[in-house]
Amino acid sequence: MDSKKKLLLKLFISTFYLSAFTFGGGYVIVTLMKKKFVDVYHWIDEDEMLDLIAIAQSAPGVMAVNGAIVVGYKLAGLIGSFVAIVATVLPPFIVISIVSVFYTAFKDNVWVSLMLEGMESGVGAVIASVVYDMGKGVFMSKNKELIAIMLIAFVLNCFLNISVVYIVIACGALGYLQTLCKRRRAEK
Repeated sequence: MDSKKKLLLKLFISTFYLSAFTFGGGYVIVTLMKKKFVDVYHWIDEDEMLDLIAIAQSAPGVMAVNGAIVVGYKLAGLIGSFVAIVATVLPPFIVISIVSVFYTAFKDNVWVSLMLEGMESGVGAVIASVVYDMGKGVFMSKNKELIAIMLIAFVLNCFLNISVVYIVIACGALGYLQTLCKRRRAEK
């Protein structure tokens, strides 16, 4: 098996595994993707991971799938994106198919209800971990602009109740302007 096929197989297995054992949405998978793709496999570095997650978060759609698309594309182009999408979508599809068959038995089961409530607590902890890891990365960079943007976004959303949609759009526009300014400086 050549190296590209091995990479695609490893990408499929790791993305399938992450998707199969991640409960709570896209932000939960971010920490697990970082651990797998940055810390274990060293396929991408931490700064690239933050950039890829920012792209995934800014795109419409499910965060886990968007994250898989950008990581898959970074590693193996379009075929990598396709492999990552299939691997990410397959576990929830299988689980939802099984649950839909047995829905009437599950909906009134006390144990299933308690298990799902317990999972909510775990999801909260994982999301807090993601916020801590990403925030720590920004503070460790000592980039005053990034720190200011992060703190302003936090204040706008948490204290002024401004929608995250507007904050993401504004940050995207700010990033675009910053890139234009850097290009113009480089051309001089």
